[in-house]
Amino acid sequence: MNPYVLAILLFGLGLGTTITFASSHLTTAWMGLEINTLAILPLMAQHHHPRAVEATTKYFLTQATAAAMLLFATTTNAWITGQWDIQQITHPLPMTMLPLALALKIGLAPLHAWLPEVLQGLDLTTGLILSTWQKLAPFALLLQIPPHNPNMLIILGLTSTLVGGWGGLNQTQLRKILAISSIAHLGWMILVLQFSPSLTLLTLILYFAMTFSTFVVFKINKSTNINSLATSWAKTPALTAIIPLVLLSLGGLPPLSGFMPKWLILQELVAQGLLPTATITAFSALFSLYFYLRLSYAMTLTISPNTPMGLTPWRLHTHQSTLPLAVCTMTTIALLPLTPLSITLFTP
Repeated sequence: MNPYVLAILLFGLGLGTTITFASSHLTTAWMGLEINTLAILPLMAQHHHPRAVEATTKYFLTQATAAAMLLFATTTNAWITGQWDIQQITHPLPMTMLPLALALKIGLAPLHAWLPEVLQGLDLTTGLILSTWQKLAPFALLLQIPPHNPNMLIILGLTSTLVGGWGGLNQTQLRKILAISSIAHLGWMILVLQFSPSLTLLTLILYFAMTFSTFVVFKINKSTNINSLATSWAKTPALTAIIPLVLLSLGGLPPLSGFMPKWLILQELVAQGLLPTATITAFSALFSLYFYLRLSYAMTLTISPNTPMGLTPWRLHTHQSTLPLAVCTMTTIALLPLTPLSITLFTP
């Protein structure tokens, strides 16, 4: 892609998210989401592959549907109450449609079916943008919407954690596994959104850091399925020895940092009197941990000094791998056990 075109599209991504962040008017927030969607579509279809075009079409139709729902809820609220402000949503119809539209935009269950298929058709760089940056603007709106319908958010969050646990058990494609992981982590955030927005932001930041590390590692190793992880030791030995920490942290294995937000969320749910919800969510996390353990096992199987070089590909000697390798290593080191200190700081 032409660098000038790429710069304009990346500027559009940043502009759309910034507009949504800074707006309290529902129409302006909708415009920011639309700019964001239109900016990422050329990035998704840049490879002119049938699978990429299919993923782009699915993403466009899904986001257009969500945008239409959002605009309908906005105009309905203005028609009934005369208010365009995000904080002034009082009628039950807009209060129900607005969270559902944003749930469709970010891929919350049961409105999640498009996310694994779209992410599977993209390259890892665009998939990283879709899994991280594209979540920011809808989350900014979810944080601003008054929680007049708490049961719906709990149902969306609980369904997402269950789907995120079960959906990855039979998957061998890494991009689909990361999409399922995204659904599960979003479910954890939505569950605690109305009770502790600061805890939701903490979970979102940690999820972004771990997902960034995972995507960059898979891009360096050119890994798209579990079988391709078996050759990662011959390509990047140091990275292969470190990346299981990030995978296990994504799964929420204690005492890694990924366990910390889940622990705090369960503690908050119990404090709010939602013990059955906390129990089901905790059990769903075990399924997520299983397929991350499977990924880590696939990588650690190759960590052996006696690996015959005749059975493994040549090592990659490229100058482009140095910077991402350093970034991933630094991010991974930052994700080492910090749970006790974090719990002390965030627990009232």
